[in-house]
Amino acid sequence: MTNISPRKRLFEHFARVAKAMGSPNRLELLETLGQGERSVDELAKSSGMSVANTSHHLQVLRVSGLAHSRKEGLRVFYRLADDAVTDLLVAIRGVAEAQLVEVERIVRESFNNRDKLKPVKRDELITLLKRGDALLLDVRPESEYAAGHIAGAINMPVDDLFKRLKELPRDREIIAYCRGPYCMMAFYAVEQLRKRGLQARRLQDGYPEWKAEQRAVAMAA
Repeated sequence: MTNISPRKRLFEHFARVAKAMGSPNRLELLETLGQGERSVDELAKSSGMSVANTSHHLQVLRVSGLAHSRKEGLRVFYRLADDAVTDLLVAIRGVAEAQLVEVERIVRESFNNRDKLKPVKRDELITLLKRGDALLLDVRPESEYAAGHIAGAINMPVDDLFKRLKELPRDREIIAYCRGPYCMMAFYAVEQLRKRGLQARRLQDGYPEWKAEQRAVAMAA
């Protein structure tokens, strides 16, 4: 029998999870999986890594209990193990922003300084939508919207924005969201909408954070 205490054995397993997250590539893959299930090929394309390298990182995430996989013919698909993984990513992000000067500087210079208006918090969004004072705009690609989106949002990918401006109201505020707080699509969309005289702000974060809080979501029919 082992002489290692149950407590120490537990910490060994906890360390496996922490070690699996100790890679920027794997953190990026987890963030992408927060949008919904993806094939290895899709994840390789979105991350800019080779299929072989992507597959290796995904296997590490699976073995550590952070992701699940399934096969469909010759294709392998991955998804987050559960929404607690998103909560863990949010916690890591929050600690890094609060404790690491370099992270705070990057966030301030590259994100906060780009948009001086205060972003909309989740509870504020619900209030605005209930009053009919806002339209919620999902600016992610159509495939991500179809896989899951905030209930009540309409999809207008960034690439289609200029072609569909006439569909957007001028008497209500437009709240745009995308993949998360560091996703530039919502920043760009809001920037362009304001230039054209529309009222627009960003949601404070994105779809994964909304879903992780068990708030209302929907999938395209």
